[in-house]
Amino acid sequence: MRQSLPRVPKDRIAVIIGAKGATSKAIRNAAGCQKFIIDSDSGDIVVEWGEVGTYDPVKAMKLPDVVKAIGRGMAPNAAIRLLDDDHFFELVDLREYVGKRSNQQRRVRARIIGRQGKIRKLIEQLTNTQITIYNSTVVLVGEESGLFAARQAIEMLAGGSEHGSVIGYLERDRKRARLEARSLDTYEEREPTATEASGFENLVPGLADVSNRRARRMKAAQVDPEDEDAVTEMMELADDETVSWEEE
Repeated sequence: MRQSLPRVPKDRIAVIIGAKGATSKAIRNAAGCQKFIIDSDSGDIVVEWGEVGTYDPVKAMKLPDVVKAIGRGMAPNAAIRLLDDDHFFELVDLREYVGKRSNQQRRVRARIIGRQGKIRKLIEQLTNTQITIYNSTVVLVGEESGLFAARQAIEMLAGGSEHGSVIGYLERDRKRARLEARSLDTYEEREPTATEASGFENLVPGLADVSNRRARRMKAAQVDPEDEDAVTEMMELADDETVSWEEE
């Protein structure tokens, strides 16, 4: 089966090919495809897969995101992680917030990156994601739990929110995620015990004991008289049972 993948910008063709084709080979091996063909002039990519059942269809579905991420500035090693089941891809187009004006795009990119890259690094740390800014796009890669919060932070900054408000939102979201994870880790389903009484028996003191003795008597009534061991066990008195003799 042949599959066409998104075209790579010309300035990223060399990156996705790698030195002596090392990157394209790594992508092919990680995805499990037979061929990963890159047109070094146009940036077009075609993939050839084997017969159905010889490759992972989930990786085939996620491979276009790997190409998009590399084409939008992400390092190949980070983009290849998208082939893992728990990693996903998000892309934010800054033109949706500031239009096509290059000076406005630079301003928003600077707000997202922060002085010496501190804001971007902080967002990555709080959400456990990787963020790459390339021209008018922001690429995010990470696990689903943190990826949503990271995208929200980028969109808030692109929309004009203050850095303090964005970081505060991320810290609250991280705290909430930790509490949810802790509650799931400590949750334990309570198994009913064999001696635990239920229902109406709990309302009347001593009723549970009476019920237990009745259950023993009913069990004893079903003993096979020809089974000597069972008869002997039936004749043994429990700790709360006694035998008394009275004359009428």
